[in-house]
Amino acid sequence: MKIRFYNARILTMEENAEIFEGELHTEESRITYVGKGAAPNGEKEWDREIDCAGNLLLPGFKNAHTHSAMTFLRSYADDLPLQEWLYNRVFPMEAKLTKEDQVDLAKLGMLEYLTSGITSNFDMYLDNMCHAIASKELGYRTVLCGSMNDFGGTVPETEEEYYKINEVSPLVSYKLGFHAEYTTKGETIEELARLAQKMKEPVYLHLAETKKEVDECYGRYGMSPVKYLDSVGIFEYGGGGFHGVWMNEEDMDICLNKNVSIVSNPSSNVKLASGVADLCTMLDKGINLALGTDGPASNNALDMFREMYLAATLQKVTKMDAAAMDAAAVLRMATTGGAKAMGLTDCDVLAVGKKADIIMINMHRPNMQPENNIVKNLVYSGSKENIKLTMIDGKILYENGEFFVGEDVEDIYKKANAIIKRCKES
Repeated sequence: MKIRFYNARILTMEENAEIFEGELHTEESRITYVGKGAAPNGEKEWDREIDCAGNLLLPGFKNAHTHSAMTFLRSYADDLPLQEWLYNRVFPMEAKLTKEDQVDLAKLGMLEYLTSGITSNFDMYLDNMCHAIASKELGYRTVLCGSMNDFGGTVPETEEEYYKINEVSPLVSYKLGFHAEYTTKGETIEELARLAQKMKEPVYLHLAETKKEVDECYGRYGMSPVKYLDSVGIFEYGGGGFHGVWMNEEDMDICLNKNVSIVSNPSSNVKLASGVADLCTMLDKGINLALGTDGPASNNALDMFREMYLAATLQKVTKMDAAAMDAAAVLRMATTGGAKAMGLTDCDVLAVGKKADIIMINMHRPNMQPENNIVKNLVYSGSKENIKLTMIDGKILYENGEFFVGEDVEDIYKKANAIIKRCKES
């Protein structure tokens, strides 16, 4: 499939890139041309030519931390503190899910990602193979993360899952990981560290999300979660921490030195009253930052525009400095920062040879006018209504409010509602 986008404005998200008017071409899964004006190689036969009419092309947003199949718990367990929410409401319901349920619920999450211009997600959930199947069937790009903890999973199973899931589809990849320090025995964490060192692979987990989590880790090990994990060698080959709300400067220095990305989830953190991560200090130190929605049970929307807005504005109010956290830095978090955290080096920017994971922003909406600063418009006034098109791997999966995923979306909605009804009644 050869597609030509013309009359476009383009922001490649390469270093110091500025918006320009031009064309972008794709062939199969790759970008074959990005530039001002028409391509120099003359006329081609196209399968489709899309007049962008001055709309903006961007690399797709990266949802760098989520639990997609938790869609069935959207608005089910709200207005509760995290520990009560997790142990008394979420875990009991999740125990009732079948593998088939998880496939259907993950698909619902993917549909919502498409409407928000999210072209890939970094997911951790009960059965990662279920999500891998859902991604393959819908044509959605997913990175999966090991979720082992004291309630299920072992290090040998994590290693087996690594090789098995990385073979499912070119759209699906897998990273070593575990749920969190506070849900996993020290011996298990140390065993995983040895595996990561043997495989020379990064490790990912929920990290320093709440004050309670950090305080209890000090009680167990006499040090913070970040310092403890570093002491047992978890981060010898890098990795990532989801949340990173309660970190001191020593923790941040460890993250910088060990190439640990921090994935901020501002909507979830404020909704669960976990706190606000000090993104400004992390950014100043040079830590790679990314954005995630977290799961739809703790957010409850899977909306990257909302995450960008909160990532910027919460820094301003906590620092009491309206100049804190520039919009351009937040847009980088949502695109290239997420790609780096997820290991998606082929999907980070719009450039020849990169994967064709592209979104089109509708500039012909009131919230995008006037065009004093398009990047700031995206972060401070942009919304899902501005997503005109979402392309993944060279295929348009969402355009002008319609899905092109090969399945009846109403059927997906019905299945999700049937699942939560059954779980409530059983």
